[in-house]
Amino acid sequence: MKVSGFTIARNAIKFNYPILESIRSILPICDEFIVNVGDSEDRTLELIKSINDPRIKIIQNKWDFSEKSLVLSHQTNIALSECKGDWAFYLQSDEVIHEKDLPILKKLMMKHLNDSKVEAFRFTWLHFYGSYYRYRVDSGWFQKQDRIIRNNGQILSIGDAYGFEKKDKASLNRQKTGCFIYHYGWVQPSDIMTQRRVNAEKIGFTSLDKQERNEDYDFGNLNRFPAYFGTHPAVMNDRIKNHQLSYDDWESINKRYWWFPLKWFRVRFKTPFRQKRRIC
Repeated sequence: MKVSGFTIARNAIKFNYPILESIRSILPICDEFIVNVGDSEDRTLELIKSINDPRIKIIQNKWDFSEKSLVLSHQTNIALSECKGDWAFYLQSDEVIHEKDLPILKKLMMKHLNDSKVEAFRFTWLHFYGSYYRYRVDSGWFQKQDRIIRNNGQILSIGDAYGFEKKDKASLNRQKTGCFIYHYGWVQPSDIMTQRRVNAEKIGFTSLDKQERNEDYDFGNLNRFPAYFGTHPAVMNDRIKNHQLSYDDWESINKRYWWFPLKWFRVRFKTPFRQKRRIC
């Protein structure tokens, strides 16, 4: 069995994407890793090269932003077309896999290698927000998606690269992994969060008013979101240690939930229930 990892990257330093952590999180189970690097305003290319692993294969492209949000799926499919593995494991540059899940994922891919009916593996999302210890399960935040696909030339990235579909539009036959995608796109300093949202507006993801473009992003009262008591992927340890808002939030969580068993044992758990967003 051969596994290809693949991703796209542009302005990873400027917008503080944990791209190195993302790649390194699944590199141990990959035979190759394709990185499509766009024309950046920073040293993203040099950053990817710094991994210095023979499995990393870099391709370079100038991204056409006249395609709006479709530019992401287009560039993702360019990277996918370079994958040679039986399975193709896709991560966006702010998505990370926990090391404890790697044996599970490898076993699942091996188990279904010759079962052509299985075309994709589905993950549960942890969308962290503001703090590494708060996540979103309210409306508008999707909670599951495919990230490993059978590399048979019949499956493509779609839309803004949020997921995959077959060329004939038929539904993918997927298996649940029981594993998490750790999504860190919304755990950023407030000024960088504003820059990222302005960039997203230029691409066509969102629409902002003048105040939102010019002021630092406000995460608000984090207590309105569920607390995460579990561990994070080890590759994220340095980022988490250096994030002051998360440090303060964890101190608050410790005081509030001192009695809670999930916190004592650092259980990797997410509530299965949608929650209404509270404005408090």
